[in-house]
Amino acid sequence: MNITVNELAALVGGIVENDDAGNRSNAQIHGAASIADAAEGQITFFGNQKYLPALKACRASAALVPLDFSESISAIQIKVANPSLAFAKILEKFAPAPITFAPGIHPSAVVADDVALGENVSVQPFAVIEPGARIGSGTIIGAHVYVGHGVTLGENCKIHPHVTLREGTLIGARVTIHSGTVVGSDGFGYEFSGGKHVKIPQIGIVQIDDDVEIGANVTIDRARFGRTRIGEGTKIDNLVQIAHNVVIGKHCILVAQVGISGSTRLGNYVTLGGQVGVAGHLEIGDRVMVGAQSGISKNIPTKQLLFGTPAMPLDEFKRIRAYTNRLEKLYERVKKLEELLEKSEQVSGEKGISLPPES
Repeated sequence: MNITVNELAALVGGIVENDDAGNRSNAQIHGAASIADAAEGQITFFGNQKYLPALKACRASAALVPLDFSESISAIQIKVANPSLAFAKILEKFAPAPITFAPGIHPSAVVADDVALGENVSVQPFAVIEPGARIGSGTIIGAHVYVGHGVTLGENCKIHPHVTLREGTLIGARVTIHSGTVVGSDGFGYEFSGGKHVKIPQIGIVQIDDDVEIGANVTIDRARFGRTRIGEGTKIDNLVQIAHNVVIGKHCILVAQVGISGSTRLGNYVTLGGQVGVAGHLEIGDRVMVGAQSGISKNIPTKQLLFGTPAMPLDEFKRIRAYTNRLEKLYERVKKLEELLEKSEQVSGEKGISLPPES
């Protein structure tokens, strides 16, 4: 497929720049690629200042750049408000047609007699749908998916192969769940009695609201009682663990390997970086952002930017890290001072200030 620079600019609402001759904007673009890989006849995008040297050396015929971009590059510029988002839209023009699934139930699927299926539902090979389940119109149930007793799925959901939706789970509309994820497994609840760990029944459910996307191999535990809930528009990366009775607000971002302990509540628009760990029974306010590998052990008010273990405001973390990085030099200075003090005592014969022993 070929499309001109002008046509691509119109597609994303961009402004064509640095085309003084007025003819390069009619050049044909046949593909899209990253700055490092783009070649002549392709378009790329620039959204991070650290890639500026690579952009200047890039052979792409066109580049999506921010509205305030003022550098000189060989590629013809298309200025847009959000280069990454515009690039995603352009990628759709060059991508292969998406895979589609015909409505209907594959002969190898096992669907209980009382399951309620909406219009144009597709049930793929070896899926199992237990009694009492309700599947909304346009939803796709992938191969080897297990839909438990009484599960409700809204319209236009896409459940990829090998997903498990345990009994009682409630899922809204336009939810995407990727392979290997388990929703509604038992919460990790035990009491120690009589010299052993006694299991506490987990009789609640999981509720997932509209427009949520859940990555591969995520585990979301059912509530001990009540519900574990994922709010509207939240996006969850691969390998995330969400414990029983956790409540996650709307439009949150949870990056890979986040772990959230039981009964913790996240506000709206919270972002947790990769491998963030959150202790149980905490409250995290709206629009909190936590850097990767941080540990949260106490309640966090709204609009905080945190980093470290235990998590602390970013400015404080940077200051402490700067001090920590100078510890080796400080140690050497103290050793020299001790040596000088010892020599002084030997010369004068008088004992100076005593220093505490090394720990």
